[in-house]
Amino acid sequence: MEIRLLVIRTPDIERLSKFYSLFGLTFDYHKHDKSPYHYSATVDKTVIEIYPLAKTQAEPDKSLRLGFSLDNFEQTIGLLKQQGITFTSEVTQSEFGIMAIIEDQDGRKIELYKS
Repeated sequence: MEIRLLVIRTPDIERLSKFYSLFGLTFDYHKHDKSPYHYSATVDKTVIEIYPLAKTQAEPDKSLRLGFSLDNFEQTIGLLKQQGITFTSEVTQSEFGIMAIIEDQDGRKIELYKS
């Protein structure tokens, strides 16, 4: 089994795509058939899409937690700090490896791991 698609919904798709681009995702802006315009990036075989909030959503789901393994970990951490990104956990050694936890603009926790 493998994860093929992950959709993140937000009130500001451009802002969120710029945030996720800071740690290496490259997004395309497009739409499929009747879907709204959105941003899409591919990591291995997984497609990560950033969509506007659904009509029934008043705010984004903040309980989704993502984790990314980064080849350029130290550089990315430095860039994120320069950009004023919120760190909920500074770089630390955990049972899963060297990692830090940040928040995206919607309040989702993102785990960043050193490859």
